[in-house]
Amino acid sequence: MSHVVNLSIVIPAYNESRRLGPYLDNVCAYFDHRGDLYEVLVVDDGSTDDTADVVIRSSARNPAVRLIRLSENVGKGAAIRAGMHEARGAHCLFADADGATPITEVSRLEAALRSGAHMAIGSRRLACRDARFQVRATLHRTVIGNAFNVVTRLMGLRDIRDTQCGFKLFTKAVARDLFSVSRINGYGFDLELLFVAQSRGYRVAEAPINWVDQPGTKVRLLRDGVRTVGELLAIRRNLALGRYEGGDAPEMTTEFIPTVLQK
Repeated sequence: MSHVVNLSIVIPAYNESRRLGPYLDNVCAYFDHRGDLYEVLVVDDGSTDDTADVVIRSSARNPAVRLIRLSENVGKGAAIRAGMHEARGAHCLFADADGATPITEVSRLEAALRSGAHMAIGSRRLACRDARFQVRATLHRTVIGNAFNVVTRLMGLRDIRDTQCGFKLFTKAVARDLFSVSRINGYGFDLELLFVAQSRGYRVAEAPINWVDQPGTKVRLLRDGVRTVGELLAIRRNLALGRYEGGDAPEMTTEFIPTVLQK
């Protein structure tokens, strides 16, 4: 693409051949209708199924879709980091391949950036408080998620109600900065981004979004929850040791001011 790309959408995918194709069709149809210059970067995280072939067929129909292949399965955080390093958009979004969050919800995050946020994150917890939004999640996911949010607050992450929603939008400069210093390869990468954003003084906005749990999830709540707590401890240690200093931070004078955006 020779023109400036408005938005880069990074989608990590591990053995997503069944769910990925329809979601890519939805993403491309939405942004084509808007008339945006966009790119979709699908990062195949060492899949053993036909995920790469699905992306190649989608790219043949729409050249905005690009495939990035990792030689082995290294984790969601590492896959998104690889995609963000290749992203060229003025804004950068990552979204889960299962389509639990409809791509149309990106407009809520874009509104947050236009209002002065540097990073906007989808929030299921905010949406649950508003009858205008639909959030469908299993009971055990909800219970464990609530408990995990308590742990993150106790560990020092302020004012974020939903840390793990896989739908986050950044300005290009902030994405470049955060992903240049990120280290966590697993599901704890969301926490790492938020902790570093907080330490940098970035303005983070939460926006309520529609979200529906999809069958076939790769997340094993108890097993992956324990691993993520371990990654949280590693993040706190990295912060204490100054391992997130440096990077490509743009000049900043703002404080960390979480913003809640309503519909």
